[in-house]
Amino acid sequence: MLNIRIICVGKLKEKFYADAAAEYIKRLGGYCRLDIEEISEENNTGSRSESDISAALSKEAERIKSRIPKGAFVVSLCVEGKKYDSEGFSDLISGIAIKGQSKICFIIGGSDGLSQDIKKASDLRLSMSDMTFPHHLARIMLLEQIYRSFKIAEGGKYHK
Repeated sequence: MLNIRIICVGKLKEKFYADAAAEYIKRLGGYCRLDIEEISEENNTGSRSESDISAALSKEAERIKSRIPKGAFVVSLCVEGKKYDSEGFSDLISGIAIKGQSKICFIIGGSDGLSQDIKKASDLRLSMSDMTFPHHLARIMLLEQIYRSFKIAEGGKYHK
């Protein structure tokens, strides 16, 4: 069974996000071993300089790196990443498993995104859209697409 870890900067505070995440986590239970690691977001209140933001991203990056499973295929979500349609994303996940990798690690940054170090160290940069979404919503969208990818792979009706 595929092991999927999602590392998220920031915690889900709103009940509607938490409820949506819980629903997809439950659905995914039959398809993979899923675990979500939340790391705290560096203070991002008030006006900050580019160097403040860079320092914050570096601190978050260190915490992220310590939670990436050894041997995992690492996917960073970022706007400049590669875009997939749902079938392509399903093929990506299936292909990783077929190549013998049993671990996939998705990384979702916080309000300021991800450090360049994390992006460079990733096996794939993934973009969900050219649009900008709150990072909490991106988590729900990712969970849904992972679930959809398994349903596509099994030929289920969910995707139709």
